[in-house]
Amino acid sequence: MIQKYFRRVGLALAVLCAAAPGVTLAQQWPAKPVTFVSPFPPGGSVDPLARLFAAKLSETMGQQFIVENRTGASGSIGTGYVAKAAPDGYTFVFVFDTHAVNPSLLPKMTFDTLKDLSPVMLVGTAPMAFATSASKPYKNFSEFVAAAKAKPDTLSYGSVGSGSLGHLTMTLVQKAGDFKVIHIPYKGGGPMSADILGGQVESGIGSVAVLANHIKGGKMRALAVTGETRSSSMTDVPNMAEQGFPGFSAVAWWAVFAPAGTPKPIIDKLNAEMVKIAKDPAVNKQLTETLGIDLKLSSPEELQKWTVTEMDRWAKVIKENGIKPD
Repeated sequence: MIQKYFRRVGLALAVLCAAAPGVTLAQQWPAKPVTFVSPFPPGGSVDPLARLFAAKLSETMGQQFIVENRTGASGSIGTGYVAKAAPDGYTFVFVFDTHAVNPSLLPKMTFDTLKDLSPVMLVGTAPMAFATSASKPYKNFSEFVAAAKAKPDTLSYGSVGSGSLGHLTMTLVQKAGDFKVIHIPYKGGGPMSADILGGQVESGIGSVAVLANHIKGGKMRALAVTGETRSSSMTDVPNMAEQGFPGFSAVAWWAVFAPAGTPKPIIDKLNAEMVKIAKDPAVNKQLTETLGIDLKLSSPEELQKWTVTEMDRWAKVIKENGIKPD
């Protein structure tokens, strides 16, 4: 009996000792500046989201959180950089919905989306908005579709890249509605918005977060949103289901990942701190009203499940429609 008792005590101590380094590391973290990589340029939705959290974490965590832009290839260049970074808790990446599309779209990616990254948090989702310059004649998406049918392959729309969620969404919508428009891929929401406003492209599809300020400012007109219901930040804009595409839904999303192997206590600590920050009334207003994000603030495990589901859904669309990268 005594031997069994001491054996159990010994096992318990061994478990505690094994766990102690990770716990201690999390308690000490961060001990130096932390880098948040934004794989998209300023002007879109990922960059301001990363900068908002970086600024607030710098205030609460006692170390600087720095945003570094590493752009290109639908976000895969910056994400690949993080996938190969040291898993020490000092490098993270803020991703967009292209994160789940790229594995099926880009055959030469330098990392494995599921194996080389550790999930931290699904920050939130938002419907996309299909919009034109306010100077264009279309008052709703039905009018745009009618014009496209009258002159096939003459109207154009922009997205944040070939294989982006906006591109895939419009591919499905064109098939369902039997019309054709020309796709113009951009390297981010900022450049796309500039060309919509400047008239270089007839229309564009992007997250509500990217287009909301232009729409609310009267420079753009939203013709439709892509969620199951109307957007809480654009209640006067009908969704596509209301305009002849019943049951259709596709949402943009934002998440945070770390290099695979990053200590779980550090991931959990960052997750908890981000939840606290997002629940602050002033920050919450910026996230939900200014950026138009429906907050999820998920656990790492929930983000992993979400990523797998999104990858499976859009892989099918890419394969069936022969979609290629830029």
